[in-house]
Amino acid sequence: MASRTKRPLSTEQSELLRSLPSVDELLLQPRLSALASRVDRDVLLEVTRSALAALRESITGAPESAALVLSPDAIAAHITDSVERILSLSLQPVINATGVILHTNLGRAPLLSAVADHIRQSAAHYSNLEYDLEAGQRGKRDAHTSRLFERLTGAGAAIVVNNCAAAVLLSLAALAKGGEVLVSRGELIEIGDGFRIPEVMAESGALLREVGTTNRTRIEDYERAVTEKTRLLLRVHPSNFHISGFTERPSLAELAELGRRTGLPVMEDLGSGCLVDLSASGVSEPVVRQSFAAGADIVAFSGDKLLGGPQAGIIAGKADLVAQIRRYPLYRALRVDKLTIAALQITLGAYLRGALDEIPTLRMIRLSAAELGRRAENFLALLRPQVSLAEVEIDVRAGSSLIGGGATPADSLPTMLIRVSSSRHSAAQLEKRLRRPASGLSVIARVEDNRIILDLRTVFPEQDAALAATLSAALR
Repeated sequence: MASRTKRPLSTEQSELLRSLPSVDELLLQPRLSALASRVDRDVLLEVTRSALAALRESITGAPESAALVLSPDAIAAHITDSVERILSLSLQPVINATGVILHTNLGRAPLLSAVADHIRQSAAHYSNLEYDLEAGQRGKRDAHTSRLFERLTGAGAAIVVNNCAAAVLLSLAALAKGGEVLVSRGELIEIGDGFRIPEVMAESGALLREVGTTNRTRIEDYERAVTEKTRLLLRVHPSNFHISGFTERPSLAELAELGRRTGLPVMEDLGSGCLVDLSASGVSEPVVRQSFAAGADIVAFSGDKLLGGPQAGIIAGKADLVAQIRRYPLYRALRVDKLTIAALQITLGAYLRGALDEIPTLRMIRLSAAELGRRAENFLALLRPQVSLAEVEIDVRAGSSLIGGGATPADSLPTMLIRVSSSRHSAAQLEKRLRRPASGLSVIARVEDNRIILDLRTVFPEQDAALAATLSAALR
């Protein structure tokens, strides 16, 4: 292969390269001198060198390099902007006006306000995370939440790992590694971001044995598939999809009865982790306690979905099986930290006190369309004086909110939607202006029929004024 020859630099390019200030010269610029007190010197040096390298590349590669601004002050300003971006916190609060309660991209379940105080105390000081204050010796971190889950679910014991996929992985590895796990073909789901239940099972070392068909599986299919290699009967709740029509699947009670006859543990991956009956609010997800009442030995579920807590995966069930799972070496790699435990304690405490409206997820689910309609009208009264009504069309219409988070795919909640359109800006332009405002919190909204759609179900009432201000600025 012939080697490429570099194009010789023009006189102009050579002069521009020679005119570039040195690193030391740039560091003496007032902007960077002021920055030096706020940032590590090595970071400042690295950003400065990277900026100079980028300029050299621009000069040697661009015929129009004469248009580059190469003054030390301009370069220092660019470096300052780069450092400020590095120092800024990329994770920031946003206003969720989509009406999707468990919006995965927006962090799923918002936490109780009391969680922040408990986390601050637990994080800023030492704690008895793994210390038994009564015995004066080492304790177990899962003791802080196990007793709470036992009371709320009827389980004999519970441990917590970092998400539900980890809970399934650990349970299968501890209970069925090297053996077969029977699961209905119709339950081999993808749980999001390309992760699939069969792949999670494969990582556990358990061998997948599919039974039945995609739409119809009977208890006899499981019974015929049981061999001396079988270690576990698994049921996966289809929380992120819905099959209707010519379908059949055995009940959990039927699986549990088969498990008793064959001496095999029955595990349910329940996914959403609903701790209370929400059917009166239009949510038809099964409750964890019902799974144990039906005979499940182990149940895995999420902490940051319908439970309304932090990201976590809970493994609850018979004490001997939970102890076996806890002893498995992988548990140490998947266990949660003190901040997650602190958040779970406060969340579960609200359930035990019956204070369900303190849990934002449940409060949002239980809001009626009538309540949201009144709030929408109050919001419009706040917004209208701030916008030009000659250029803006605003109304309120009935619509639907979604649970989200891979939960209750067949359910939606009646709501009232605020619809906004402008003669000055397209809906796409408005969406971007809301998402990237000049000041204030970013607003995430929906776009339908060239209109901005706002659903106040997922907007905290204390955010209404900020939402109105950001929207009015976007409409100008």
